[in-house]
Amino acid sequence: MEVNYDAKIAAPFGVLGIRIMENCLSRIDFLPPAESLLEPESMLAREVCDQLNAYLSDPGFRFEIPIRLSGTPFQMKVWKEIARIPPGKTLQYGDISKYLHSSPRAVGQACGSNPIPILIPCHRVVSAQGLGGFMHKGEGLPLSIKRWLIEHESY
Repeated sequence: MEVNYDAKIAAPFGVLGIRIMENCLSRIDFLPPAESLLEPESMLAREVCDQLNAYLSDPGFRFEIPIRLSGTPFQMKVWKEIARIPPGKTLQYGDISKYLHSSPRAVGQACGSNPIPILIPCHRVVSAQGLGGFMHKGEGLPLSIKRWLIEHESY
């Protein structure tokens, strides 16, 4: 499926694809390092890029971007809890599942479906046995990105 991005910016681990919908950030995708960059196509896309670059320079940066989430009621609850995890901290899937009276696997599935990673920091959710998964993957580039984000924030 071809995705039309409103901007694509370089990141230390690849390229971030940014989507804007109805004057809100609606999606951030982790794209391969070889992906071509795209200058922001709107003022909001420029602001999103500027704030993402600020975060990549300073892991304590606080985002102020209007977002538009689309997900199930359960996913929305999980994403709301994830958004509360401060930079430099992690929680386990089980911690969130206990709070929401759910299962760690369900929390992991919701994390993997997060449309706005970094702003909704699903990388800060780990398993009881280690790093856990990222973007519905248990190995490869997604876990390298998760590892980079966690290390970036351990200031």
